[in-house]
Amino acid sequence: MDHSASPQHERAAREFVRLLDIMARLRNPDGGCPWDLEQDFHTIAPYTIEEAYEVADAIERGDMGDLREELGDLLFQVAFHSQMASEEGTFDAADVATAINEKMIRRHPHVFDTADNRTSDDQVVAWEVVKAQERASKAKAEKSHSALDGVALSLPALLRAEKLQKRAARTGFDWTEPEHIFDKLEEETEEVKEAIASGDAAAIMDEIGDLLFVAANLARRLNIDPEVALRQANAKFERRFRAMEAMATENGENFSELDLEAQENLWQAVKKTESPA
Repeated sequence: MDHSASPQHERAAREFVRLLDIMARLRNPDGGCPWDLEQDFHTIAPYTIEEAYEVADAIERGDMGDLREELGDLLFQVAFHSQMASEEGTFDAADVATAINEKMIRRHPHVFDTADNRTSDDQVVAWEVVKAQERASKAKAEKSHSALDGVALSLPALLRAEKLQKRAARTGFDWTEPEHIFDKLEEETEEVKEAIASGDAAAIMDEIGDLLFVAANLARRLNIDPEVALRQANAKFERRFRAMEAMATENGENFSELDLEAQENLWQAVKKTESPA
């Protein structure tokens, strides 16, 4: 393997060091930024999540200029957390880079160790095996032995539901056919109706949560990413709603002043414009 650094890598290294220097200066009690100095891991975490979603949004829109900027914002989050950890003496940016480098090498032995002509599907299976081994090792150290260990609490609820279900499925705790999940959906729908009839707000929330959890499981069983599916549904709703508002304006009407029947008629009209001829 050629370990010589390319000019591009050398420039990247210089700029990353510059970013770390900027971050250290922002957190310097002597002349740093008051806002940055007030932050901790908990207050910065929401920004980290937000930046990750903005990266995904730029990709979805195919905007490479925005993607470059959003990746920079996300990298800044890495620098921010690393700086705070360095101040505590727990780890620093170099430790972060070392950890991910070693993990990638460990999880890709067919690239960095013994080439075995592994296919993409083979790699997915092998990747999960290595991850399971890593989790088992960590669980042993922490005296925890659940198949669900390591699924981050901070994940969006729908994404976390899918990951929990995947982990459970590896133990055999899973429906084998979509039809079984449809039965469960009907069961959960009835329980939502019963909760609504009872007027118990806590019960309603509990049953709605169960219904969403089963819907996520159905998506997983059909090899559909529920998070992506819901984002597409959001985009479709937004597109159609804006079209309804525009259509009402063209008709000389205020959409918000129309009754539900008139609004529904506009909704159906918009749907027809999207349907194939």
